[in-house]
Order: sequence, then structure tokens, then C-alpha cells
Amino acid sequence: ARRSLASPVVSGVLCPCGSPRAASAAPGATAESGGGSAGPCGRSLCEASEQDRRLRALFQKLDVNRDGALCIHDLAVGLGRLGLHRTELDLLKIVKAGDKDLDGQLDFEEFVHYLQDHEKKLRLVFKSLDKKNDGRIDAQEIVQSLRDLGVKISEQQAEKILKSMDKNGTMTIDWNEWRDYHLLHPVENIPEIILYWKHSTIFDVGENLTVPDEFTVEERQTGMWWRHLVAGGGAGAVSRTCTAPLDRLKVLMQVHASRSNNMCIVGGFTQMIREGGPRSLWRGNGINVLKIAPESAIKFMAYEQIKRLIGTDQEMLRIHERLLAGSLAGAIAQSSIYPMEVLKTRMALRKTGQYSGMLDCAKNILSKEGMAAFYKGYIPNMLGIIPYAGIDLAVYETLKNAWLQRYAVNSADPGVFVLLACGTISSTCGQLASYPLALVRTRMQAQASVEGAPEVTMRGLFKHILKTEGAFGLYRGLAPNFMKVIPAVSISYVVYENLKMTLGVQSR
Repeated sequence: ARRSLASPVVSGVLCPCGSPRAASAAPGATAESGGGSAGPCGRSLCEASEQDRRLRALFQKLDVNRDGALCIHDLAVGLGRLGLHRTELDLLKIVKAGDKDLDGQLDFEEFVHYLQDHEKKLRLVFKSLDKKNDGRIDAQEIVQSLRDLGVKISEQQAEKILKSMDKNGTMTIDWNEWRDYHLLHPVENIPEIILYWKHSTIFDVGENLTVPDEFTVEERQTGMWWRHLVAGGGAGAVSRTCTAPLDRLKVLMQVHASRSNNMCIVGGFTQMIREGGPRSLWRGNGINVLKIAPESAIKFMAYEQIKRLIGTDQEMLRIHERLLAGSLAGAIAQSSIYPMEVLKTRMALRKTGQYSGMLDCAKNILSKEGMAAFYKGYIPNMLGIIPYAGIDLAVYETLKNAWLQRYAVNSADPGVFVLLACGTISSTCGQLASYPLALVRTRMQAQASVEGAPEVTMRGLFKHILKTEGAFGLYRGLAPNFMKVIPAVSISYVVYENLKMTLGVQSR
């Protein structure tokens, strides 16, 4: 018989009785009566004290220098003694994933939390691979799963993958073999979660300040990533066009509304239609749609380059690293296309007949105000990236992880309503946090379009608004802005899914 890839101490470490847990238990199995409370595997023998004892036994075996914490050297030596050989990079990822207090090592609590969280992710991947739902993975299922990801391999190649994990020579892998092989092997970039939980690619609420999505290694290698980006760009164009009247109303209220000119939603629409007819509701939308492609492309390329500097281009970054990379990429993209942002505001605010088009507007600004006019409001715009991207990412990740922890049993697929709810809530929170900066940015961009308006700074404008209108003045136009979030998110999701199918991106 071939030697086991994992020692008995590792095997079943989270299931002290050594029996298969819920994933491989017989359907409908229940805890044996009279044996106390049932454990995770559904058997009464799985009690917390016994589980704790076995976890401590494993921890002590790995704690080579007996200092009560696991460093990379401890893991290398300890796992080697147990027959599990990992590279230094793998061990570094294990410590990095579980190290909550950032001291470079794992104490017992961090070690237990890492194992439990890691095993839950492993179960999701196992379930997604088990297409026949029989508790075992065979070569055909591996071929099919990789094909769904856009990767074509032969059955012979799939059998090689199986042999690396198969302990009993059956050429199939059950849950225990899968868990034992991967439990102390870092699997950060769980493809199942990344596939289903894309956020910034799918949802477009008019502001492209979100942290870019992760793509699986397979998506990048097969070129599926650009199809996702094209689908996302198309969805954003349709979504922005459908909600353009609300967006223009928001800009008008940000610039013109005040205590003396209290503009309401119905009154604002009436005023726009009276001044320029129904078509005027879409003023500024052309440039708003046009800037999607360059901004998305620049941000994605910058994000990938920054990831290589602070991590690796093949593994998922932690949240604070994603925020740093995403914010820097957003700043680079916004700096590149910022003149288009100014043009969008000026086109939205223009009177009938003021400009013949985008180029005429740009020439007019350049001749009358100079090149500097194209960067008015640049500083509040850059400052707004951090609260928007940070809060949007934090809220989305919190909601995602809460759902995965509580409801993900057989698949990481949250379903359309959960995904829409998470996207809507996170976008709303991000916008709420950065809205005062967005309002000041818009007023500075529109400054020269108001005849005789004095030159103002960001600080001066904040002081003026707070003095004349109070804190409420920093949230003018918030109502139409929030009104467009749900339709924008919903429309962009539907269009994205349809474009994705048209472009040949397979839904799993």
C-alpha cells in the first residue's frame, strides 16, 4: 500500500471520531440517540473537549521549539515529521492567512481559527467539483470542472491530479482524502468564491471608484478576464444611460440647490424638460458612457501591476492589500481620464444651444479657462477614492463572508438576490461616506460655468457650504443619487449576465 499523504493526527483533526463529516455522511444521517449533543459530523462522539484535545495534540507536534506559537520553521519541521512537505512560500501563506495580530506566527487560537475557516473553504471547493453529488471526485468531474473555468485538459492529465491525492488507489477522492491533502496547504484563491462573488465588474452605479475584482488564474490564462471586463463595460453603458436623468438631476442639485433655491425631484425634472425638452434629461450621458472603457482598462492594468509589487499576481490579496492596490489603481485611472469627468459635469449643466457637442465644449473650456480648468476638483476627487473604495469593499466583504459562513453548504453561489442586495448595500454605504467630497468636486468642476463666480479652494468651499447651508448642504442631490442605486445595480447585473453568455463566458 502507498504511504498516506497525511498522518492520523492531521486526518480527522476537526472530526475527533475520525468519521466522515457532513459532506460525506449518508444522506439523512442523524446523531445517535443517548450520546449527548451531536458534533459537526452528526455523531455524538464528536464533543468539543475531545476536539480541543486533538487540536492541542497537533499544535504541540508542530510547535517544535515549544514556545507556544508556530513560526515558519516550526511548520516546516513539524509537518515534515508528519509526512507533509510544503514549500517555504506555502508555509508563509499559511502563517499570513491565520496571523490576526500580525506578529509573524500563529498561537493556538489563530491556528484553530485558520484550520476551521480553511476547511470550510475546502468543503465548498469539494462540493463544486463533485458534479455527481456522490461524495467522490473522479477524473471526469475534474475535466468538467476545469472546462467550466475555460481550461481544457485530458483525462490522463486529470488522473495525474487524482493520483497526487488518492491514498487508497481507487482513482477517486472522497472528502477525507481531499481534506487531509489540502488542510495544511494554502488555498487562498478559492475559484468557486471568486467566480460567484464578482462585484465591481458586475455592478455600475455611475462612479468607477470601487476596488477591481479578482480573477482566477484560469480566467487570466484563458483570456476570460477581458470578456468579463467587456461585459461589465457594456452593462455599465446601459445602466448609466437608463439612470442618466437621475444622474443629471443630482448634478443640478449639487451645483444650484441651496436654502434660497430649494430644488425638489419633481421640480427639477420639470425644469429640465421645460428648458430643453425630454432629450435634455440625457445631457452629459455621452461622455459618461465614453469614459467607461479607458477608465476600466487603465484601472485593471494598474491594479495588476501594483499587485505584483505588494504581493503576487496569482494569489488573492488580503483586504487591506486589495484596498491599497485598488485605491492606487483608481487614482491612476482617475488622473488619466479626469478631463472627461470635468467635461461630463459641464455637459450636464449646459443650457440649450450653449455647446454643439463634446469637442466644442472642450475647445471652449481650453480657450477661455486654460488647461488647468480640466483638473478643477481633482483633489477632492482623489480624496474621495479612499472612503468610497474602502467602505464599499469592507461592507461587501463583510456581507459576503457572513453569508458564506452561515449559508454556504453545497456551493459558494449566493444567488441573484443576495448578490444584488450585497452590491446595493455596499455601494450605498460607500457613496454616503464620500458624498461631501463628491459634491465639492462637482461644484469646483462647474465653477467657471457660473458667471462671475469667484475662484475657490476645496477648504474654502467646505467652509462656505457649512456656514451658509449647514451640514445638510454637503448632501444636496443625495436623494436622486440613492434613487438610482437599485435600478443601476439591477440593470447592470441583467445586462452583464446576458453579455457574458453572448461573449462565451460559461456560467457554472
